[in-house]
Amino acid sequence: MVSAGDITRLIRSIRDQRVILDNDLAAVYRVTTKRLNEQYRRNLGRFPEDFAFQLTPEEWGALRSQYATGSPVALVNRSQNATGSQKHRDPRFPPLAFTEHGALMAANILNSPRAVTMSVYVIRAFVKMREDLAANAAILKRLAEIDKTLLLHNGALREIYQKLRPLLEPPPPPPKPEIGFHVKEDSVAYRVRR
Repeated sequence: MVSAGDITRLIRSIRDQRVILDNDLAAVYRVTTKRLNEQYRRNLGRFPEDFAFQLTPEEWGALRSQYATGSPVALVNRSQNATGSQKHRDPRFPPLAFTEHGALMAANILNSPRAVTMSVYVIRAFVKMREDLAANAAILKRLAEIDKTLLLHNGALREIYQKLRPLLEPPPPPPKPEIGFHVKEDSVAYRVRR
């Protein structure tokens, strides 16, 4: 059985949305990419732009260069599913990207027991990723607060150090007593005035 962690590796960020590509979703649901896309096109009314969208050629090119080997996790034997392989995709037709809601809707339109079962895992993967991102955001926020506090403390400590530094230095050595008879200038000035 596939875990939510395996599916999480298939989720990518495109257009500031978390999505799973049609070939990866088809592999999870164990249908061909061709069948998934046919069902998508037959049911376009169920897929508004925030459920599914087609990548632009530029997005597809950037994604292909990023993932040169294709899908990061092989969930089915791609040799048995040649029409679902990214290697055999017509370059004129970039893949579809399904959001969390689109992946669930795709399971509903496929209406296969495997798709219904796996849709739970797909949704859990999206939820897990969202929770991980929220936890990371909370950690980053806390680190920023700590950094700000440290900067304030750093300035205060520097000021205290500068004030304490003269006090921490050893006192100057006492002057050595002079040997011999010396006339102090104060006493000479006193005599002249009289």
